[in-house]
Amino acid sequence: MGIVNVTPDSFSDGGKFLDTRAAINHCLRLLDEGADILDIGGESTRPYATPVSADEELARVLPVIGEVIRLRPDAILSIDSSKAAVAEGAVAAGAELINDVTGLIAAEMIALAAGTGAGVCAMHMQGTPQTMQDNPFYDDVVEDIYMYLCQRRDALAAFGIARERICLDPGIGFGKTHEHNLELMRGCGRFHDLGCPLLVGHSRKGFIGRVAKEARSQEPGIRSQEPEDRVAGTIGGALALARQRVQIIRVHDVRAVREALLLFEACGGFGVRQSEMRNPNS
Repeated sequence: MGIVNVTPDSFSDGGKFLDTRAAINHCLRLLDEGADILDIGGESTRPYATPVSADEELARVLPVIGEVIRLRPDAILSIDSSKAAVAEGAVAAGAELINDVTGLIAAEMIALAAGTGAGVCAMHMQGTPQTMQDNPFYDDVVEDIYMYLCQRRDALAAFGIARERICLDPGIGFGKTHEHNLELMRGCGRFHDLGCPLLVGHSRKGFIGRVAKEARSQEPGIRSQEPEDRVAGTIGGALALARQRVQIIRVHDVRAVREALLLFEACGGFGVRQSEMRNPNS
C-alpha cells in the first residue's frame, strides 16, 4: 500500500503533495513502482496534528481520486479518513477501501461502510492524535490490542460487514511508546488469529530512527535521523512483517520496499521447502 498524503503537515512528507497535480503525479508514480493499493488522505494524523474540516479534506482528496481513477481505472484506492462524509465522497468518486484510524467507532461510518459495500480497515489508537503520545500505557500491548481489534471485528460484523471485507491494523505509532512499537512489530503474527487480513503502517516512523540511533550511539558524528533517512529501517521492518505473513504493508517508499520483498521471497525468506533443499534447481 502506497501512502499519498495530500496534507501540509504529515510527519514525513507534509506539503510535498498538497498541490493536486503533485499528488496525482505521486499516485501515478507509486502505481508504476508496484503499489497494489494507494491510501489517499487529506488530514494528518501525526501526534498533535491540527484537525481539519470535512469540507477541507474533501477539497484535498476528491480531485486526486477522480483523476487517478480516470487515468488508471483499474487502480485500487483507499481513503484514509475518520469522517463519514469524507469516506462517502471518496467512495462515490471511486475509492474501494475506508481506512479509519479511529477503528470505525462512529455509527455513521459503520453504516456508510455497510451500505456502500466498501472494504474497511479498523486501526487501534489509544486516545486521539492530539493526546495519543501522552504517556500511553498497556498491561500487555499485544494482547490488549488483540482484544480491541477482536471487538472491532465483531462490531463491524454485527452491522453486516462481511469478514472478508475487514482488515485490521494494530496502529504502530498511534498511542504507543518505542518499546510498544517494537513489541507489536515482533508480535504481529498473533493477530492472524483474528481471521482478517492485517495492515501495518510502520513506514519512516520515529521508532525506526531510535533503533538506528541506539545502534550507532558509539559512533561520533551521527546526526539524528529525519523521516526521509529511515528508508533502510523501513525495509528492515517490512521484511520482519513479511516473515510474519502480514498481508498489507503501508509504506512511503514503494519501489525500495517492493524490490526488497521480491528478493526476500526469491532467496527463501519465507522458508525453503525440503524438496528445494535437496534439489536447488527444482
